[in-house]
Amino acid sequence: MNNRMYQVSTLQALALGYSKAVITVGELLQEGDTGLGTFEDVNGEMILMDGRCFRADQDGNVSEVSPETGVPFAAVADLQGKQCFKLTDMPDIEAIRTELTRKIEENFGLNSMHVVRIDGVFEKVDARSEAPYKSHHVTLKEMLGKTQKAFIFENIRGSLVGVYFPDYMDGINMPGWHLHFLSEDRLKGGHVFDVSLKEGQVKVDKITEISINLPKAAAFDTYSLKQDMQEEIKSVE
Repeated sequence: MNNRMYQVSTLQALALGYSKAVITVGELLQEGDTGLGTFEDVNGEMILMDGRCFRADQDGNVSEVSPETGVPFAAVADLQGKQCFKLTDMPDIEAIRTELTRKIEENFGLNSMHVVRIDGVFEKVDARSEAPYKSHHVTLKEMLGKTQKAFIFENIRGSLVGVYFPDYMDGINMPGWHLHFLSEDRLKGGHVFDVSLKEGQVKVDKITEISINLPKAAAFDTYSLKQDMQEEIKSVE
């Protein structure tokens, strides 16, 4: 049976400012055990791992969230670890992304989605998160400009959790690898800008099905999702 990616809304909608809840965390956890996203009003970064949902706040501090918490955007799947390998001495995030891409290309996977988890020892994690910002038609870039904070974790054990979407799905999600970090003690985390990995164990699954739960509220139709937001999305990634 093929694994399935379950996505809440689209990255294009989030980038344009649609940050109201579509489903709850409790409902999201029924659709997958691994993934990432954000919370209503872009209230921090979501890391979903081992069937539990964590939020990294504006200072990079992590807490487990309640099932009633609203979710405007997320992408999750069940991680089975069908492809496993080790990574060592990865100096930056581009090295990790390049090696992950090489591995999935070996299995003819560049046009499919993937979910990944890397458990390891990190020399440095350069990350960010944000505080909530209630808005309507205020872009994600504008929101993050007001609420985002960056922070660095050094010599830390933890996990990178992420998803890969092929280029042709641009707008649905971010093309390429999108990664969030969660420390082993579940106390630190965030959206990853850069990272250096000493050694890590990788689990990755190819996914060839997707289910997208679009917002039902009438306000969703007031957003012009056909406009090109590629550069703006890249600027906040």
